[in-house]
Amino acid sequence: MKPRVIALYLPQYYPFKENDEWWGKGFTEWTNVGRAVPLFKGHYQPRVPKDLGYYDLRLSTVREQQAQLAREAGIEGFCYWHYWFGNGKRLMETIFNEVLESGRPDFPFCLGWANHSWYAKNWNTMDTSGKDKLLIEQTYPGENDIRTHYELVLKAFKDPRYIKEENKPIFMIFDTSTLPPNFISLWNKWAKEDGFSGVFFIGNMKQKDTSDPKEYVKLGYNAVIRQRLTTAIFKQNRNKFSLILKKILSHSFGKAEQRISYKKASNFFIDVTEDSNENMIPVIIPNYDHSPRSGQYGVILTNSTPDLFYKHCKKAINLVKNKKNKIIILRSWNEWGEGNYMEPDTKYGHGYIDALKKAIDESI
Repeated sequence: MKPRVIALYLPQYYPFKENDEWWGKGFTEWTNVGRAVPLFKGHYQPRVPKDLGYYDLRLSTVREQQAQLAREAGIEGFCYWHYWFGNGKRLMETIFNEVLESGRPDFPFCLGWANHSWYAKNWNTMDTSGKDKLLIEQTYPGENDIRTHYELVLKAFKDPRYIKEENKPIFMIFDTSTLPPNFISLWNKWAKEDGFSGVFFIGNMKQKDTSDPKEYVKLGYNAVIRQRLTTAIFKQNRNKFSLILKKILSHSFGKAEQRISYKKASNFFIDVTEDSNENMIPVIIPNYDHSPRSGQYGVILTNSTPDLFYKHCKKAINLVKNKKNKIIILRSWNEWGEGNYMEPDTKYGHGYIDALKKAIDESI
């Protein structure tokens, strides 16, 4: 049985009211992507999309093309980021609603709840603590809201395209630390009443979370992922003097302070011992460069290539070969503002898509 690669998917690329109010008329993620500039010699910016161009996700033809590219990569489905802030307040729901209502593309999906507040980040300073403006707050009003949220998502759960594990619809929780303690038990109870075997909850362990993953299982999570994207940078910056010097150079000369080679960083993305656990889900990362959003203060992985990504994928796939749970999370399908994407660009074309497909095919 081949690995079940599920790609995180950002449903953002179209104008909507709140973005217009916060960032200016017509703002989308492409606004940041298009104005990105190289910050040092050899820095790969700007990133320019190839096959799909600077697309508008309101076009169903674009969504069909995305699904076809994902199929070519061997990806099982998309995990659409889902935004529910409490009391029925949602954002960026238009695209997934259209996917659900239209039945197109005929491509599997699940949902990941991005349960966090939104802030207007003050990137252009060395110290951003306490200076970010709250745009919209994530709230948890109580059990009635938990039920309303469940009923909204239930329609998606019942869609034949929805990705399940042992008759449990997969649902990811971004911020496990703020989730109401009765949320998981209530959703499991209601899902069983609606004919499922419960909900397959995936918890997201943040970079600095040193908890034992088994503690998440005790809380009701079926599996967890641990974000290790910046582990290499944290290890590199343990020396306080070195970190201070980097900040000074960044502030004075515009040098990116948090950059490291993808080749070096990718050695930390997978922990063979921990990720071999049945309840751990490996995460594969093709590339990452946050500078379109945050300039010189962003995390930048340099010199990522399809060949290096292929080797990274092989490592993750080998880990799940003998596991019952063969899920692998791909971060991400289309996070262009974070330089974190699989979609073709003008430099590598279908390179990352072909690399993942090759790694999957070799595992069968």
